[in-house]
Amino acid sequence: MKSKIKKYSNLVRPLIILFDVLIINAVIYFFSDKEHLNIQFVSYISLFWLLLAYYTKFYNVYRYTHVLRLITLLISQFFVFLLAFFAYFTIFEEGEIVSKQSNVVFWFTAIIIFFKFIFFFLLKKYRLIGKNYRNVVVFGDSNSAQNVAALFNKRKDLGYRFLGFFSDKHSKSKKHLGTIREGLLYAKKESIDEIYCEISCVTRLKLKEIRSFCNKNKIEFSLIPENKAIYSKDFSLEHYGTLPILKPKQLPFERIETHIMKRVFDVFFSLIVCLFLLSWLLPILWIIVKINSKGKFFFKQKRDGINENQFYCYKIRSMRENDLADEISTIKNDDRITSVGVFLRKTSLDELPQFFNVLIGDMSVVGPRPHMNIQTEKYLNEIDNYLIRNSVKPGITGLAQVSGYRGEVKKKSDIDNRVRLDIFYIENWSFFLDLKIIVQTVLNVSKGQEKAY
Repeated sequence: MKSKIKKYSNLVRPLIILFDVLIINAVIYFFSDKEHLNIQFVSYISLFWLLLAYYTKFYNVYRYTHVLRLITLLISQFFVFLLAFFAYFTIFEEGEIVSKQSNVVFWFTAIIIFFKFIFFFLLKKYRLIGKNYRNVVVFGDSNSAQNVAALFNKRKDLGYRFLGFFSDKHSKSKKHLGTIREGLLYAKKESIDEIYCEISCVTRLKLKEIRSFCNKNKIEFSLIPENKAIYSKDFSLEHYGTLPILKPKQLPFERIETHIMKRVFDVFFSLIVCLFLLSWLLPILWIIVKINSKGKFFFKQKRDGINENQFYCYKIRSMRENDLADEISTIKNDDRITSVGVFLRKTSLDELPQFFNVLIGDMSVVGPRPHMNIQTEKYLNEIDNYLIRNSVKPGITGLAQVSGYRGEVKKKSDIDNRVRLDIFYIENWSFFLDLKIIVQTVLNVSKGQEKAY
């Protein structure tokens, strides 16, 4: 039976991160020297804690994480963080200052470690009473698969609710619910959260189909390996007690740290552009556009944002005002484009107002380009995995655009390649990839390589 309430919360980890940062700042406020209670010190400590936590994977604590792993994370996080904390005071003389900061270190270390264990064990107790659970099914029914199912039934503190097996082999087990094909339908119908698949029970083609199904329906997918399985670089080995489980490596945008890093960069970069470029350039362009043709200076159009949320995407108007702007996309030599509009589109100056979209939070500087709603409806039915693009914020520029796929879609391969590159970007994001795309965008614009349609 489907649960009518939310079984688990995606807010648990962000709230724990926020709680830790508040603890650090509260301890600094009450115990630190008042002369060092300033925005520079607080920003340094908070930012370094978050960056270090990202690299040590301090908050990557899962329901199957062993307490020894938790201790290891605490040691690695605090060892480096304390060095960085005291490094801030190397410009001061030893004495009262160091003594007071030692008190600060003692208290936030003790409090964070205390609450880290409290949260860890309280969540286990909470799951023991049937809360914060995840519905799981297993594909396969050999000893390995049955061992996993037995673990879920025995260790209620892990928070997994095992609902049954699916296998193409006949079984008399009461927990055998049908074939793997029926299992996929069951998973979608019953809001299954995780699928565990035994490697030996499916072909490589079937495995690819199951993984694609899980990605599309936002179901977590894990493999139950054979004893002598060779582990793929795309999977990491985890242990549920003594049982080995292969989990696909976490994608960049599945980590909260990635969203924080991108948002900080987006705001910083956009503010620079708005203050030092748009503040004087937009008034000049406003005069030119108004002289060239009648109509509004800004053009806005509804586009799909992250998770299909609609937002108004802003541009500088490059066309004569017409009733078909939301129905027919621009083509080469489009007679609706004004003479000034040709220049704006060729230099991509018409996209500059989208930095306001970035500041608002609807867009990112780099990401998949948002398409017109009428195009989105069309491509959803024609292009496999098209919806994956909507799992991140759309961008002013993107990997597809700097790779030459920009402007009019003349043939199906044009949009196929854009989606392929957008998905590659989502799966392989890095901060340096964003920087590379931005630099390449600027170079393309300066060379006049951007298409004017």
